Amino acid sequence: MSVLENNSVASNVVSVVPVSTTSRSYDVYVGIDLLDDAGTYIREAAGGTSAVIVCDSNVGPLYAQRVQESLARAGYAVGTVTFAAGEQHKRLCTLESILEGIAKLELSRGDVVVALGGGVTGDMAGLAAALYLRGIQVVQIPTSLLAMVDSSVGGKTAVDLAAGKNLAGAFHQPSLVIADVCCLHTLDHDLLSDSCGEVIKHGVLADPELFDSICRHPINASGYDDLGMARVVARNMEIKRDVVNADEREQGLRQTLNLGHTLGHAIEAASNYQLGHGSAVAAGLCCVARAAEALGWAEPGITRLVEAACQAHGLPTDTSLPHEVIRRYAVHDKKRHGQAVNLVVPRRIGSVFVRKTTLAELDEVIRLGCGTRRD
Repeated sequence: MSVLENNSVASNVVSVVPVSTTSRSYDVYVGIDLLDDAGTYIREAAGGTSAVIVCDSNVGPLYAQRVQESLARAGYAVGTVTFAAGEQHKRLCTLESILEGIAKLELSRGDVVVALGGGVTGDMAGLAAALYLRGIQVVQIPTSLLAMVDSSVGGKTAVDLAAGKNLAGAFHQPSLVIADVCCLHTLDHDLLSDSCGEVIKHGVLADPELFDSICRHPINASGYDDLGMARVVARNMEIKRDVVNADEREQGLRQTLNLGHTLGHAIEAASNYQLGHGSAVAAGLCCVARAAEALGWAEPGITRLVEAACQAHGLPTDTSLPHEVIRRYAVHDKKRHGQAVNLVVPRRIGSVFVRKTTLAELDEVIRLGCGTRRD
């Protein structure tokens, strides 16, 4: 990545990551203290006359007023829709309330929804934008590390159902993503640590140098200033961008972004979402690495490396859930195809492959990978 030399973009934008999918091309701005300029960037990218900020009850008091004032300075009529924070509220009933709020504010097809918050907010605001008037623009302003490095890019939007996570949704690419790393200053340390699961996943997936760097210098330690964090965020966004550009709707390569998720989503759902998404992904990643190494699908030693990375960030490396519970949730995952599951398998750090795994093989993966640690 390179520091911007384009004078048309403010100097506090550290990096611009361009995304180009078949349905929409857009930019990701990563930088320092970007919220006060958000309205200007949104005006240039999305246009329109009205904007509605969608945020949760935690993020709203922290940042909604700044973004609202910035949008007003850029000439928007602005409204805000707030919902109760927490994964347990990522449901159809909450989505309905967001849609009713947007409708009450009388947004038109040329207007824009601004998703201000973490992954839950980004998913639900994005889905609301995809549904309202059969699709209006959405701008993602992620405020958590997890949302910055993962869910804000790529256009996946969804809500949870009783049967599992993210089972009702749509692909709806944003018009712009604004990642202000200063928002991480107010992020609880445990939530920051949880987010690191997706960063570790990206290193295992595509970047041995990133993986080695975060193992030596954990992201949730105190060694990262805003510029250093912006560079880490931008590198993760580049990794996801490269995959999304090649496969927008998860027909092939994009499935690799689900590394650690087949078991991770099962662990997360079985905990009733009390375990954070990044922590669940970390546990799922370690479990699948453990099983893959035991089955000869991965190079010897990969489990030790992945576990060490997760341990360095204080993340779980296993689960104590009964195997039958993990299986029950895993087979309801949206990555199931008939009597098989597309399982993303780490071959070595920086290389993965998708294996069409029968349900019998999945049982073996769970047996070999889950509940084996006795630390």
